[in-house]
Amino acid sequence: MSPRSVKRNKGKNGRARLIPRGKEDKFVITKIGRRNLRWIDFYVRLLAASWQQLIFLFVLSFISINSLFATIYCFLENGIENARAGTFLDYFFFSVQTMSTVGYGKMVPVTVFANVVVTIEIMIGILFIAVVTGLVFSKFSRPTARVLFSNIAVIQKYYSKPHLMFRLANERDNRIVEARLEAVLLKKETSPEGHQTRRFYDLHLLRHRVPILQLSWTIMHPIDERSPLYGVTMETLKEWDAEIIVSLSGIDETFSQTIYARHSYIADDIIYGASFVDVIKRREEDNGIEVDLNLFHDIRHIE
Repeated sequence: MSPRSVKRNKGKNGRARLIPRGKEDKFVITKIGRRNLRWIDFYVRLLAASWQQLIFLFVLSFISINSLFATIYCFLENGIENARAGTFLDYFFFSVQTMSTVGYGKMVPVTVFANVVVTIEIMIGILFIAVVTGLVFSKFSRPTARVLFSNIAVIQKYYSKPHLMFRLANERDNRIVEARLEAVLLKKETSPEGHQTRRFYDLHLLRHRVPILQLSWTIMHPIDERSPLYGVTMETLKEWDAEIIVSLSGIDETFSQTIYARHSYIADDIIYGASFVDVIKRREEDNGIEVDLNLFHDIRHIE
C-alpha cells in the first residue's frame, strides 16, 4: 500500500501531556504551600526564559535604570555641566554614557553629589553588564539536542510478536555518542484499597543504547507477557489516561557535553497494524547515505 503521512493534533480532545509537544497541551501545574522561590531562583528563571523574553527584559531593565538616574540628575541643580536644565533626554543620554562607561566628555558631573550619584550608577552598571554577559554566555554555551521523534508510534508484528515501535533521528550532521533511551508507561490506576495514583512502568526495549547516533534509530518494545501493554486495547489506554514517555541522553560529539531529549505518545498517537516508511537510501553515485526526513512520519498499513 502507498505510504501516508500522519500528523497528530496537539492537545487533541483537550488531553494534556506530561511531556508537551506545544504550549496548548502542557500540564498546568500549580504548587500550593511551597516556599516563594521567585527571587531566590531568579537566575535559573532567566536561563529558562526564551531569547525573546530575555531581550525584552534586558531592554526594559536598561531603559528603567537609566530613566531612574536621569530623574535624579534632573533634580540636581547645575550638577551636570552642558546639560540643558529640565531636559530629560539630556540627562537620560548622560546616564547611558555613564552606565556604558563611554563618556564622550561633553556632559560631566561638576558637583560632589552629582559625582556620588555617577559613582553609584557606574557600580550598578558594572553589575548589570556582568549579569547580562553571564546570561548570554550561559545560554549560548549550553548544548541543546536537535532530535526528531516520529509523530506517532505503531504496533506491528516482528518475528511473530507484536512490537510497539517509534523512531528518532539526529537532525544535526554531527554524532551523538553513547546514546541511551528509556521508555516508561505512565497510567492512572486504583489500588485494592481504593487509592488513586499515577504509576510508572518500565518498557523493556530490544536495544536501549547505540554507540553512535547519526542517522535514525527505530525503538522496539516487545509486547509479551512481561510488558505492561500485554493484552491492552486502545480503549484501555484511554481509560488509563496513559502516556508513553521516552527520554534520550547522550554526549554531543561537538560540545563533549551530555544532552537530553524527551517525547511522549498518548493513545491517540498509537496506530495498530502499521509500519514506518524507510527513510534511509544508499546513493550509488557517491557511495553516500541519504536520510529523507520528509518521509519520517509516513507509515504503511499492514494487512
